[in-house]
Formats: sequence, structure tokens, C-alpha cells
Amino acid sequence: MNQIQLSDNIYYVGVNDRHTDKFENHIELPNGVSYNSYLIVDTQVALIDPVEANFLEEYLFKVKSVLQGRKVDYLVINHDEPDHSSTVAAVIREWPEVQVVGNAKTFAPLEAFYGPIANKKVVAEGETLSLGTHTLQFFMVPMVHWPESMVTYEQHSQIVFSNDAFGGFGTLNGGIFDDQVNLAFYEDEMRRYYANIVGKMAMQALKAIEKLGGLEIKMIAPSHGLVWRSNPAWVIEKYTQWSKHESEEGVVIVYGSMHGNTARMAEIVARGAAEAGIKEVKVYDVARTEVSFILSDIWKYKGVILGACAHYANMFPNMTLLVHELNEFKPKNKCYGLFGGMSWSGGGVKTLAKYAEEGQWNLAAESVEVKGAPIREEDWDKLYNLGKAVAISCLSGK
Repeated sequence: MNQIQLSDNIYYVGVNDRHTDKFENHIELPNGVSYNSYLIVDTQVALIDPVEANFLEEYLFKVKSVLQGRKVDYLVINHDEPDHSSTVAAVIREWPEVQVVGNAKTFAPLEAFYGPIANKKVVAEGETLSLGTHTLQFFMVPMVHWPESMVTYEQHSQIVFSNDAFGGFGTLNGGIFDDQVNLAFYEDEMRRYYANIVGKMAMQALKAIEKLGGLEIKMIAPSHGLVWRSNPAWVIEKYTQWSKHESEEGVVIVYGSMHGNTARMAEIVARGAAEAGIKEVKVYDVARTEVSFILSDIWKYKGVILGACAHYANMFPNMTLLVHELNEFKPKNKCYGLFGGMSWSGGGVKTLAKYAEEGQWNLAAESVEVKGAPIREEDWDKLYNLGKAVAISCLSGK
């Protein structure tokens, strides 16, 4: 079997998931996702983070192919979430004497999912575990993105096994390492992962990066996505940028339209933004594009303009999830604008304004509400100037 080595006697034994449609049953996976696991074969053997249960047979085959009859001595659990931990019970059945390694917060959730664990080894901040030549050291990164989250650092090879931190969506299509693939694709999927999974915990992510800053790091091996061996500083820089809410010049326009009139308004708004000098203008129909993609671009760009038609004195229903996520994940340093349409009653712009107030959004211009279609010159001018005002605010850095 062609075995994938990260370093001497450290192996990649992860799997690709090309079948699951939605991550955590709500985030679309058009490009799949990988579940990464790692095996260290030394005087003692350590398995770091198992995989999702649907891939158990393939996973055990890979692990056993490397072990050649040896047993697993330690199973390190950096994170309890079931996309990583749901094969824990099967690993214990396969190697009954295995010691499951976690921190003080690991085992209550783990046993709630899978029942009692007999052989527990609780590790503390900075504690080490010698396997022979290789030595594991454990660092707590609480709320990146669960309370028990930790990373495991292998001192000899200077590899950080980072669980969900520095991870991304997308299967590993032959290339496992960052220097084997086109990074542009994986950067987009990594940012989408960050914006929808880690972004809410941006401050904790920054603290984790600061904590790991004192380590000599030659490689970062997350639980999803690429292994960063050629330039780990690149992915650390990206995570730092996103966690500090540093945005690029650009405007994201998102609209919800029942009969096409609010969609027509979005086109006018986009023209205003473009003619003000913004080259990156992204326009999304919230009924056609799943929210995780929109939120990823909102995290990337500084300007956000939301448009919703009225719907029974409220706003277009599909917009509700997006504005909820914006106030839940709280991307900062944005310039906002609001617009929408009405017929016999309003509600779209009014409801957007309510979310804007709750989220303390920085509105760069007065909101625009159009009755019926944008066929009057006055309405056209207001929409155009809304796009222009948000763009100018983005360009000026306000």
C-alpha cells in the first residue's frame, strides 16, 4: 500500500467524504470534505483524531496497513465533535487496551456520545507524552471551537496537529500537502470554513495563534483540508487576518426578491458601487446561493449591501437566516447599506433595519425603500447613490 508520510514514522491515514451533501446538515459541500487522522509509529503508537463513522472500514484498513500487526497504545482526542470522534468506540473495540488521551473537559462530552471509557489519560496544559523518539505536547485552545478543543505538538518533527484550526472544506484530490495543489481553490474553501465554523470565536482563535507563536513549527496538520508543510506561515497569516476582521476592498450585494423587482434594484446598486471605483462587486440572490458562501465573501470584503422585499409585513424569508448569522458571527469593520421593495405594505427594509440596530451595523447611507418597481428616476438615483456611498465608505476606510 502506498503510505503517505508527513515525517519519519508519522503517517496520514485520513479519508475523503464525497457523498455528504451538507456539513453539520446545513452547510453545503459541493467539493466534499476530508476527515484527517494521523498515526505515529514509535516505541509506542499514537493515533491522533479518528474520522467520521461512515468511513470506519476504510479508516481501519489504512491504520492496520501501516501498523503491520502492532497495536495502538494511545488515541489522542483533540476535539469531541462527532465528525472526528464517532469512530472512538470502534477504535477501542479494535484495541481494547488503548489509552484515550484528552484534557479535563474532553471526557464528559465524549462519554455522553459513546458511553463509558475505561482507559482515560487526562493531560494538562503543556504536559508531554513520550512515545520514544517522538514526544507529544498538549496545548489547550478552548472555544476553537468547542470548550475542550486542544492541539497536539510533536516536538521531534515540529508538527502541530491542530484539529479544526487551520482547516478547510474540500476533499484532498490526490494532493495532501499545500505544495501539491492549486492554493486558490483551497483558500476559498478554507475561508468559507473559517467564516461559518470558527469566525464566531475570532478572539479565541487569535489567542490560540498567540499561544502557538512560541513553538518552532515546520508543519500544520489539521483535521480537515490540506496539510501545510511548505509554508505554514501562510495559513497562520490568513487565520490572523480573518480573526482580526481585516477586509479587502469589495462590496457584497445580497437580495431577496419575489417577483424580480428587488433584483432589479440590486443591479442599480451594483452599478453605483462599480462606478465609484470598486472592482470586486459580488451580487447574490439569497434564494439561490446557500448562506455559507455569502458569509464567506462578507468576511472577505468590507462592503455589505442587503436588499429584501416585503413579505407579509416582514421581509423575504430566505434573508432571515443570513441576517441572523451576521449578528451571530459578528464580522466587524464593515460598511453596510440597506434597500428593498414594497407593494401594499412595507416590512422588508424595516426588518433589515431592526437587525442592523441589534447588530450595531455601520450604515454608510440612508436606507432606500421602493414602492413597486424601480421605474422612477428618483428611485433609480437613490439606489445608485446607495451603492456609491457604501463603495466610497469602503475606499476611504471608514
